[in-house]
Amino acid sequence: MKAYEALAEAFVQEGTSDVFGMMGDANMHWMNALARRGVRLYEVRHEGSGLGMADGWARAAGRPGVLTTTSGPGVTQLATSMVVAARARTPLVAFCGETAWGDRTAAQYLDQSRFAAAIECGFVHLSRAEQAEEAVQQAFYLARTESRPVMLSAPIDVQQHEYGDGLDALPYTPSTQLIDQQRPLPDPARVARAADIVQASKRVVIIAGRGARRAGAGEQILRLQERTGALLATTLQAKNWLYDRTEHHVGISGLYGDRTAMDLLQEADCVIAVGASLNHYTTEHGYLFPEARYVQIDTAEHLVMGNGATADCYLRADAVTALTELERELGRRSVRAEGFHTAEVRRRLAAPGQEPGGYVSEPGRIDPREAIRVVDAELPGEIGLVLGSGHQTDFGTMLFQRSREVVSNYGMFGAIGQAPLLTIGKIVADGGRPSFVVEGDASFLMHLPEFETACRYGIPVLVVVMNDEGLGAEYHKSAAKGLDPELAVIPTPELGPVATALGGSGATVRTTDELRTALAEYVRDPRPTVVDVRITRSVRSVPYRRLLFGEDV
Repeated sequence: MKAYEALAEAFVQEGTSDVFGMMGDANMHWMNALARRGVRLYEVRHEGSGLGMADGWARAAGRPGVLTTTSGPGVTQLATSMVVAARARTPLVAFCGETAWGDRTAAQYLDQSRFAAAIECGFVHLSRAEQAEEAVQQAFYLARTESRPVMLSAPIDVQQHEYGDGLDALPYTPSTQLIDQQRPLPDPARVARAADIVQASKRVVIIAGRGARRAGAGEQILRLQERTGALLATTLQAKNWLYDRTEHHVGISGLYGDRTAMDLLQEADCVIAVGASLNHYTTEHGYLFPEARYVQIDTAEHLVMGNGATADCYLRADAVTALTELERELGRRSVRAEGFHTAEVRRRLAAPGQEPGGYVSEPGRIDPREAIRVVDAELPGEIGLVLGSGHQTDFGTMLFQRSREVVSNYGMFGAIGQAPLLTIGKIVADGGRPSFVVEGDASFLMHLPEFETACRYGIPVLVVVMNDEGLGAEYHKSAAKGLDPELAVIPTPELGPVATALGGSGATVRTTDELRTALAEYVRDPRPTVVDVRITRSVRSVPYRRLLFGEDV
């Protein structure tokens, strides 16, 4: 057995079923070995795009995604997507070919270990053929335990060496067997301290983050909410979670919360954060909860909140276990409060949001707020959503209300163009279940060739392009800074016909009726589709109005 075959077999034993990337001299033997073992290979048009798809795959599957490149330039193409994945703490293993071991004169030579460090990626090197299984095991172990991307760099000549006499007869030990999955238990004294804080409070807010969602702590959160009369808010990364399970859900806490949510949250005298770091976006640097004491539940060693302080009571524990113990202690003390669970609060939360002055009417362009409400109404809740980054994403981040699975890439290095890639990977991990992505025109065009990849493999992705024909963020920032916003205007062709030319479906829409028709066609027949929604640039998002123009909205 050659080393590349041992490497491929070890990847399979680690649970690899799908690999995204591009073939080159330094990874082609490994890819062929995977194909012979039944692994699905997705050939992309750019290596960084493959990494973005593996990132989306991992976020959906809850286990390491896998991508591959050849040596040198194939590796350098990963830079932006790798940093995005690292900032998102996504577990990935990148199998990267390398030029012959020690040959610094090779045209594609690159010090791949130094490059990995620069792009915030772990690094494992295959120095000898007999280390093939150990290298794979180490890469997956690091990806799983540190929740980060790891590059496995394999010189092309070492891959061709014989694996070793008798080594292939030994059973492979997957990295999962080396990891202790025990849930950390909460300190009883800290549970009692948390109960003291909650018992003394009258207006409790529970903030659920991505960690709580991953832990499956929804039922425990709802029970605690019912006992304490708490409002339920989420972080951006857990948007709309449990929205359909309680009438006391205020949406996102922080910059992306609406006026009603902000007014109610400021009344809190106790905040219970579950799997949420409480960064400065979530707490508005602490100003959102001026009178509150904090109970924070997380598995991290310790956390400093976005206001620069630590929680009044920090419970290091698994979310399910900690919430169960806290609720049990409150029950033992017969704690039950009305809190925010009043008819008046329910009335305020149920009141439909009104756009000041109504929607903007502009010939041939749709108000982005109205476009989002139409998309939310027309697409069933079982169709998942991925949100990108940039000014146009703010509208969807705030206005999507239907309970559906949501993945947000906002704040992950601030890189535009990643969300469509994440969506493609997510759909593959979900077994082909349709999902849609809301993205800007500049972001979508950045990786336009990968829409052809989705068409080639029949991946039913719907790309809703909020097209203001420009760099929306820079347009409004320029206006705020006294610069010329017209320099951020970039005309675009009609993207509906472009999508059709690439092998999918597409439509360019300029009215809400045209938008409804295009969405209905996708719902009827989910296939790779682009809906080019021409929106007006005259509407600023609420976060931009707050941050750039000082508006109290």
